[in-house]
Amino acid sequence: MKRIYIGDLKQHIGEEVTIQGWVDVRRDHGKLVFIDLRDMSGTVQMVALPNHAEAHAQAQLVRSEWVLTVKGKVNARPERMVNVDEQNGSIEIEALEVAVLNTSETPPFDVTTDGTEIGEEMRLKYRYLDLRRPRMQKNLRIRHRIIKMIRDLLDAQGFIEVETPILTKSTPEGARDYIVPSRLDKGKFYALPQSPQQYKQLLMAGGVEKYFQIARCFRDEDTRADRQPEFTQMDLEMSFATQEEIMQLNEEILISIVQALMPEKKIQQIPFPRIAYKDAMEKYGNDRPDIREDKNDQNLLAFCWVVDFPFFEKTDEGGWTFTHNPFSAPQPEHMDMLMKKEHIGDILASQYDIVLNGYEIGGGSIRNFNPDALRTVLSIMGHTDEQIDANFGHMLTAFSYGAPPHGGIAWGLDRFVTLVQNEASIREVIPFAKTGEGRDMMMDSPSDVSQKQLKELGIVIEKK
Repeated sequence: MKRIYIGDLKQHIGEEVTIQGWVDVRRDHGKLVFIDLRDMSGTVQMVALPNHAEAHAQAQLVRSEWVLTVKGKVNARPERMVNVDEQNGSIEIEALEVAVLNTSETPPFDVTTDGTEIGEEMRLKYRYLDLRRPRMQKNLRIRHRIIKMIRDLLDAQGFIEVETPILTKSTPEGARDYIVPSRLDKGKFYALPQSPQQYKQLLMAGGVEKYFQIARCFRDEDTRADRQPEFTQMDLEMSFATQEEIMQLNEEILISIVQALMPEKKIQQIPFPRIAYKDAMEKYGNDRPDIREDKNDQNLLAFCWVVDFPFFEKTDEGGWTFTHNPFSAPQPEHMDMLMKKEHIGDILASQYDIVLNGYEIGGGSIRNFNPDALRTVLSIMGHTDEQIDANFGHMLTAFSYGAPPHGGIAWGLDRFVTLVQNEASIREVIPFAKTGEGRDMMMDSPSDVSQKQLKELGIVIEKK
C-alpha cells in the first residue's frame, strides 16, 4: 500500500492507509496505547487497541524517536474529542499493523520542544536530532520557499543562475581569506571566495547581462556571536542598469516574498524610504537605522535604503580604504574628483544598502567598469602599480575589452530569514551551523590532519 503523508490524512477519512515516521510521544494506558507519529508534513495521534493483538503488543514496545511503518484506519474523532488546536485534531489512526523500521537510543534532549531550554553547543553537536523539532523544520522550509521564490522571480525577469568557482585567488578585498594549499603546485594556495564579487563582474564582461546566484561565501573573521565562517548570499548583477533600476527590482522581490510567504507580516512603508548615510549617522548614530514605529510588534517589517555613502574612509594608519568594496563606482558627478585624487574624503559612492529592522540585509553598488578609474581607486588605497597588477590584473584586463556598465547587490540570506522568522540568531536558520567561534561541534572540526597529508602538501606545522 502506498505511503500517505500525515499532512494529507484528512483526505482519507474512513480509509485504510500506510504512514511512516518517528514516534513523537508514546502514552501507554494499558488497554489503549497512544502514539503520536511524526513525519515531515506533521503529526497525528494513533491508537493501538487490544483487538489488534500484534499491533497492540508492538506499540507497547516502541519508544520515542523509533522509526515505524503503521498500517491503520483513518477515523474521525467524536465531536467531544476534537482538538481544534492540533493539525490533525479531528482524526486519529486506528493501528492495524505496526512495524519497527529502526530503534533509537534515548535522545540527549527533547526534540518536541522549541529547543530554547537546551544549551546551544549540545544542540549543534546533535544537530541531526535538533533539526527534527518543528521550529527548525519550519525554518528550513521557509528558507527553501524564499530561495525558490527568488529563483522564480529572477528567472521571469530574464536572469540566469550561474555558479562561480569556490577555489579562487586570494586578493585584498577586506576580510581575511580562507586559503587552500595546492598539492600539485607546492607553496601556492587557492582561496575560498569571500563573495562572488569579481566573478560576477567578469560575467558582465562576458555578456551575461543578468546574473544571480545563491552563493556560498567564506570569511576567516574574528569570533562574534552572530557570525559564521561560511554563509549564504543572494548575489545579483545587471549590465546597463541604473542604481534606481537595481533598487526597484530588489524592493519588488522583497515585497513579493513577504506578501506571498508571510502574510501575517506588515511592511511599514512602501515604497521603502531612502535615507542618506549622513542623515542616518546624525539621526540614528549608525548606518543601519531601525525605523520601526512600534519595536514591540514582531510582525512589523521596516525596510529602508541607505544611500550616498562616502567612497573612502581613513585607516588607523592615516591612509585610505574603501567603505564598501574597491569595485564600486563614484557617483557620476564625483568621477572627476576621483581621477584627480582631490577631496578624497568628499567623494560619494554609487552605493546602496538595504536595511530591515536595524540590520543590514544587503548591499550593492554601481561598479567601476573603467580600468583607469579602478586603478585610481586602488592607488588611492595605497596599492602600488605592481601590487595592483598582481592582485587585480585579471579584472583590469577584462575591463579593457569593452566591459559594459553594470551594478548589483548581495543579500545576507541567512540574516534575512532570521529576521522574518523572528529568530534570535542566524544559527537557527542554517541547517548545520557552527558556533560563534567557528567550531563544528557535530563533525568536531577544525581538526588535525595526518602527517601524510601534510607531507603531500609540503606543509610543516610549527609547534610552539
